Amino acid sequence: MNTNKNISQINIPHDTIGCLVPHNIQLPIHGKQGGPLEGKTFIVKDLYNIEGRKTGNGSPDFYAKTEPATETAVTVQKLLDSGANLVGISICDEFFYSLTGINAHYGTPQNLNAPGRLPGGSSSGSAAALTAKLCDFTLGSDTGGSVRIPASFCGLYGIRPTHGRVDLSGGRAMAPSFDTAGWFCNDPSLFKTLGSILLDNKSAYSHTEQLMLAIDCFKKADPEVSKALRKTIEAVSSIFSSISEVTVAPDGLDHWSEAFRIIQASEVKETNLPWVQKNEPDLGPGIKERFAMAANITLRESETAKKTRKNIRNHLNELFRPGKVLCLPTSPVIAPKIDTTPDGLEFFRSNALALTCISGLSGFPQVSIPATSVENCPVGLSFIGGPGTDELLLDLALQLSPFCT
Repeated sequence: MNTNKNISQINIPHDTIGCLVPHNIQLPIHGKQGGPLEGKTFIVKDLYNIEGRKTGNGSPDFYAKTEPATETAVTVQKLLDSGANLVGISICDEFFYSLTGINAHYGTPQNLNAPGRLPGGSSSGSAAALTAKLCDFTLGSDTGGSVRIPASFCGLYGIRPTHGRVDLSGGRAMAPSFDTAGWFCNDPSLFKTLGSILLDNKSAYSHTEQLMLAIDCFKKADPEVSKALRKTIEAVSSIFSSISEVTVAPDGLDHWSEAFRIIQASEVKETNLPWVQKNEPDLGPGIKERFAMAANITLRESETAKKTRKNIRNHLNELFRPGKVLCLPTSPVIAPKIDTTPDGLEFFRSNALALTCISGLSGFPQVSIPATSVENCPVGLSFIGGPGTDELLLDLALQLSPFCT
């Protein structure tokens, strides 16, 4: 899109794909002139506070009862201070508690890169907006895969940073020990530039030398997805000094994802469940059941899962020596069709969580690149590095971009 407009000419994008919240929010908000993002436009997930405006958490009932924010979220303000113009607020899954992109109240944003299929969630609108080229980049959040899955489904560059490296002050909490900010781009150069603006100064940058193929993760993927991604890996193999196969989870990825699910639910029990129980909002299918599950998590379950997480982190710290990067499918499947049955979606969600929980439990950064396609649908390939290696992964995404479809 043309980003050389005079700032007074920046308008709210004409939303034809149902990706923006319908509330009457006065936009655009102009960024400062002269910054590295001057002239760029962006859209943010309905999770970040914007001074004088309500934050809806993907729930019209929450929006109706909340008060306007008194401050703008730190990350949003950094983007404005860097010159970018905020032009929209995007729909997300209700209370961020899904990976599909379906919102029973606002609808499902259209994924123009895979028509008739889901955009992925919970940062659904943020991802879908880029398939329609409504802006230059978008801001989402990732707790259990909410940037990575939409990035794969929509054919975008997406990042879940090292936990804590991007300031989430002014962003609504879901499960704080997993919550991260994250962003989407079509342009790998801009993808990297945003890292220089949003990441803190605690980089553990090194050079990528050895690529580790997570064979247990590839076994979780649909055979056609796995086959297509392996062809991409073969095409880029010369970039790495060596490639080896590893089993990431000796005790099983399902065991890991169950620990993630329990810890996440136990934290939701403290963050969003009290409001839900007090106000009794009209929750959509699936969301209602997940809140009910969270309400029943016991302290013993939570403590056991946290011990499992500690063991997982010790294991992964040993695996991720400097120079090593893990490669895995971002999602086990291409974007499911919009009319996929609830049983089919739950199967996707549980298998997706087995892949996304690795970064969640470890706190390590992960990027997804639009690597290939299956049945004319985008397929994302992911790379996980050790803590603080976000810049390395952003560089790697740019280096691999000529091989992406």
